[in-house]
Amino acid sequence: MVARAYSVAFQGVEARIVEVQCAVTPGLPAFSIVGLPDKAVSEARDRVRTALTSMAIALPSKRITINLSPADLPKEGSHFDLPIALALLAALEILPKDVVETVVALGELSLDGSLVPVVGALPAAMAAAQENRSLLCPADSGAEAAWVNACQVIAAHSLGDVVRHYTGQVPLPPAEPGEVALIEHSRDLRDVKGQERAKRALEVAAAGRHHLMMVGTPGSGKSMLAARLATILPPLSAAEALGTSMIHSLAGLLDAGGISRTRPFREPHHTASMAAIIGGGRNAKPGEVSLAHNGVLFMDEFPEFARNVLETLRQPVETGEVMISRANAHVKYPCRFMLVAAANPCKCGYMTDPARACARVPHCGDDYLGRISGPLMDRFDIRVDVPPVSYSDLDLPSSGESSAVVAERVAQARGVQEHRFADHSDMLCNADAQGDVLEQVAAPDAEGRELLLRAAERFGLSARGYHRVLRVARTIADLDASENVRKPHIAEAVSFRLPSFALA
Repeated sequence: MVARAYSVAFQGVEARIVEVQCAVTPGLPAFSIVGLPDKAVSEARDRVRTALTSMAIALPSKRITINLSPADLPKEGSHFDLPIALALLAALEILPKDVVETVVALGELSLDGSLVPVVGALPAAMAAAQENRSLLCPADSGAEAAWVNACQVIAAHSLGDVVRHYTGQVPLPPAEPGEVALIEHSRDLRDVKGQERAKRALEVAAAGRHHLMMVGTPGSGKSMLAARLATILPPLSAAEALGTSMIHSLAGLLDAGGISRTRPFREPHHTASMAAIIGGGRNAKPGEVSLAHNGVLFMDEFPEFARNVLETLRQPVETGEVMISRANAHVKYPCRFMLVAAANPCKCGYMTDPARACARVPHCGDDYLGRISGPLMDRFDIRVDVPPVSYSDLDLPSSGESSAVVAERVAQARGVQEHRFADHSDMLCNADAQGDVLEQVAAPDAEGRELLLRAAERFGLSARGYHRVLRVARTIADLDASENVRKPHIAEAVSFRLPSFALA
């Protein structure tokens, strides 16, 4: 007779239910696993056999066959150890078969029977909830998985605890959800001396989730400004935290025992490969663009990234999702992030300083920033110059608004946008507005429209650039607590769209 347990196989952020079938039949003693397992799954038989031996459970001298159904779906990862052990224990009539069939299980077994945490507990809990089943996982993964309220989560330290729980000897209490406290940032926007226009651009970008490009000489404060962007962003909402944590769970980044409400801030090095940025590899894992979902992707030394890496950013920036196509996998990940890029004006970095510039000015600037293609540059909503700060300004005391004050305005603007797009599930911020919705919410007054048309003709704005100016103007109006987009809002949005000194 066949005993059944259930687990999951991951395809992107989606967890598909896998039926683990176990049959113990007469024949030569053997333990085989079929159903397109990878090497880690095939090795489960040795871990399961040794773990059961440590519990003084001897396997019968019969043929044991484990089938992972559907058989044409690739099975990857060590989390199949626990469901295989459950199905085998049910086939040996140590555990009740009807109880085991109500559970979705995942977990890696040590040789002594203890359970090792695995990635993907949160997506697995979502899949279990959709199937009206409970989830069984290692104890260290329980706080993460229990965040899904619609699913009962049982977290065990060892296979022995699992046996005692399902036989009624020592029932385990349901796991409690854990939530990581918000990170207290030691940095503050007041630390940045001068750079008032760059600070304003940072505030507008944070309020509407607009993509930002900063160009300036080395040491002007571009990285310092970007690092303080996290201090003015609002915390993740419950829905955003769930979506972001699903990806981080698959990547094994939820190491603090629960869900974090802090927006992700990813800053890959410019030598990162395309698979590291976009995602991919043998198992089509999420890349930096997906790990920055609902947060910030900061790319310093932007022109130094490989050309093919930069060009692959076009589609994720525009659509908010990335499709990773491989010979054995076609996986889609969400990646609705805010791209913040920083670059020097030229190779040496001092094109605007006559005393320090090289002899190739201005051609060196054209060559250096020419590594960024026009279509990719057109996708930046805001472009701002970050000039060098004089030594006299560095001696001045901190001035300007603190991060807390700016963050309050950003939160109020985000609240207005949340109410505005409440009926549109695919729109969260002004940066997402498009089509008829954009024309309704960002329609400027007569003077503003006249100014925008003149600017579009004078500077040759593309259709994409025209709409991005409207989105930025709508965000500026929200920060100004204005119901309508007026001429000053359009003027400031156009100024952020103009080519910088290095791109003129």
